[in-house]
Amino acid sequence: MKPINLAQKHSLFEKKWHPHQIATVDNMQVLLAKIQGEFVWHAHEDEDELFQVLKGTLYMQFRDRTEIVKQGEIIVVPKGLEHCPLTKNNEIVELLLFEKQTTSHTGNTVHEVTQNQYPKI
Repeated sequence: MKPINLAQKHSLFEKKWHPHQIATVDNMQVLLAKIQGEFVWHAHEDEDELFQVLKGTLYMQFRDRTEIVKQGEIIVVPKGLEHCPLTKNNEIVELLLFEKQTTSHTGNTVHEVTQNQYPKI
């Protein structure tokens, strides 16, 4: 049980859309990610996802709207809701994610960016 410095952990990787696990809480995991551009449309059938923006602005696209999530804010995507994270103007956005350990990276969508395991840092 030691404090985790989020900025220091973010400095350990550069790859976009490639989350890294920094902690677990019961059956949940805490992930850090850097994102840039548009991800893939997907949904998680059995898991909610929490996104906290640590740096930059996240545009969370849903089929009927887009929510703007600014630095210091969170958004929770309920299970089963199709969504697609996006950044604009080539901005690199740093995120903290909180989700079940069973959550698939791209949910019900198989894509070249899909990760089956997250590196631990």
